[in-house]
Amino acid sequence: MKTFTTPVSQLIGAGMLSLMLVGGAHADNHGMKKDIVDTAAGAGQFETLVAAVKAADLVETLKGEGPFTVFAPTDEAFGALPEGTVASLLEPENQEQLQSILTYHVVPGKIMAEDAMAADSATTVQGQDITITTMDGSVMINDATVVQADIEASNGVIHVIDSVLMPE
Repeated sequence: MKTFTTPVSQLIGAGMLSLMLVGGAHADNHGMKKDIVDTAAGAGQFETLVAAVKAADLVETLKGEGPFTVFAPTDEAFGALPEGTVASLLEPENQEQLQSILTYHVVPGKIMAEDAMAADSATTVQGQDITITTMDGSVMINDATVVQADIEASNGVIHVIDSVLMPE
C-alpha cells in the first residue's frame, strides 16, 4: 500500500497555510508557467472554483511556492451539487467550511498522474485522506473521475475532476 503523506498535523497544517502566504511564486515572468490560481482562471472551466478560492481567502496560499497537487472540480461539477449549495458556501459566514472543502482538494507536493496511479491514498492539506483507485484506465479520487491530468503550473499540478470532493 503506497500512501502519500506528510508529517503535517492539523495544527501544523494551519501554520503551513499561513507560511505559504509569504512565498508568492508569480510566474509568467521570464517565460515561466503561471501558478495554479492563474492557470485555473485562464482555463475557462473553473470559474466557480476560482470564485470559491477567492471567497475562502485562499488565493495567496495557492499562489505560494508549493508545490501543490490540486484536484480541480469543473464548473459542471459544482453545478451538480444540490441547488443553493454553492451560493451558500460562498457566503462569508461559511468561509471556514468552504476552506475545509477546498483544502480537501489539495495535496502537498507535485503528484503527477503516473505517481497517483501507483498510490491508493493521499493526505490532503485539510488533513483527511483521499482514496485513489484506478479502474479501466481511469483514475478515481474518492468518487470523482480524473477527466484531464497533469496540467502543470509553476507551483504544482492540476488534475481536473468531474465532481466536488466533500470531506467527512
